Amino acid sequence: MSENHDEHITPYKTYVIIWLILMALTVITVYVAREIDLGSINLFVAMIIASIKATIVALFFMHLKYEDSITWVFALYPLFLLSLLIGLTSIDVFNRIVP
Repeated sequence: MSENHDEHITPYKTYVIIWLILMALTVITVYVAREIDLGSINLFVAMIIASIKATIVALFFMHLKYEDSITWVFALYPLFLLSLLIGLTSIDVFNRIVP
């Protein structure tokens, strides 16, 4: 049984560029957390930067970029469930009436 797998070879230059991007985003996260007072959206900005970094790691280091559509379904479905859990929980928390 011979399966035909398309090999993809990622050059080291790509990994170095991705690493530099991840390091730059880490520096930006630390700078925003320490130097810039954004008030109530500080956590929101940090989570957006962390989500961007997680996406880059999943696409390039976990090779999700080169996978077929069923793998994308299995990768995105837990993210959908997580967003549903966070969204419904936040609706409950923010709509409570405090006496």
